[in-house]
Amino acid sequence: MTSLIQDVLLCVPSAGFVAASAVAVRYRGAQANALRQVAALDEEARHLANTRLPALVYTSQNGTGNSASPTGATLHQQLARTETGLAYRSILDQVDAALKAAETRAEASSRAAVQATTSSLQPLVYDIQTAITQLLATEHDATMLARLQPLDHLASQLARRLQILAVITGKWPGRQRDDVPLLDAVRGGVSRIRDYLRVRVPREFPYYVSSRYVEPVVLAVAELLDNAARHSAPRTPVEVTFVDAHQGISIEIHDAGSGMTAEVRAEAARRLSGQHPVQLTKLRTPPAFGHLGVGALARQYGFTVRLDQEHSVHGGIRAVVFVPRTMLAAPPAGDAGPVQERLAHTASAAADSTRADGHGYQVTGDGLALRPPPSRGPRHRAQQLTPPEPPPADSGRALAAFAQGTQTVHTPTHEAPATEEPPR
Repeated sequence: MTSLIQDVLLCVPSAGFVAASAVAVRYRGAQANALRQVAALDEEARHLANTRLPALVYTSQNGTGNSASPTGATLHQQLARTETGLAYRSILDQVDAALKAAETRAEASSRAAVQATTSSLQPLVYDIQTAITQLLATEHDATMLARLQPLDHLASQLARRLQILAVITGKWPGRQRDDVPLLDAVRGGVSRIRDYLRVRVPREFPYYVSSRYVEPVVLAVAELLDNAARHSAPRTPVEVTFVDAHQGISIEIHDAGSGMTAEVRAEAARRLSGQHPVQLTKLRTPPAFGHLGVGALARQYGFTVRLDQEHSVHGGIRAVVFVPRTMLAAPPAGDAGPVQERLAHTASAAADSTRADGHGYQVTGDGLALRPPPSRGPRHRAQQLTPPEPPPADSGRALAAFAQGTQTVHTPTHEAPATEEPPR
């Protein structure tokens, strides 16, 4: 009996010790768990400052990243739904909203500055061109004409650059014209680039461009021609051809340059598509406007532009401007129609020395009227007009001076080296 009591007394302290030990273990576990939570919060704070916020800023500035989760994920998923995780998410959302608002204000300010600049400079350039045109029309000195022609050409290039800047900011190209032959529109683009002497265009093409689309086509062709000339050797040609397709007309521009890498060609195609909004604040340094302007024109007026390297006749780049038939206009009254019809008509007319046209007088093969000899009756003599006075003896000097000055300008004295510029 005594030994049993002693055994019970020995067990009582042991049970207390076990209970105390269990409490201590639970305390140490809770303390370790609290320490882990504190460490997780510290790591999440460092992740917010060092990773998530910089990623958000980079995404906002460069337009990259995951659009579904632009602010990034939490480092510890168990904190995502906690007060701390929600607070961090709120911080990121506020920073994202502030960045977007600042970006919108910066873009609006940039566009306003560019529009104000182009709006003030374009009229001045047009006035310069008008003054030079008047001088060219009235000046008869060959030396003066030779000096004025390069100035006129430089003013045309400056006007084109300002128009492209205006188009990128959403403004109208700035000029309204009548319906013109598509060939004349292409020649107008040729006249606005620096290396215009290297461009070869067809001699004949029968189609007309509607007045609303003339200036956009001229600008787009000029930018593509300028890009082709700048990225090919100075002695190589830039050839323009036309393809008459069922849905429209393709203007093909072939250069003899070194071509483009796949990445550069993909970026050029993206810009020429016009499907992506132009952001002036995100242009590279130095900025390139040519392809962006062509893409903006294509989107606004309904034509398409594409580049490829496989079908270039000179191994360079082929740029194709597809003009749908909705942008074409009917030939003006009196136009004989397609080139083949006009040639056939001319050949048929030349076969006959003279023919009657139904108006009572004869016409020659070239379409000029062949007047009959005047009647000798008194009534006819009364209706005869006084013959015009002969022109002055020096009346041909102006035309000769203009021709000599133009020939002087069109004779290149040197050739500039090809520049290694990125696609415009």
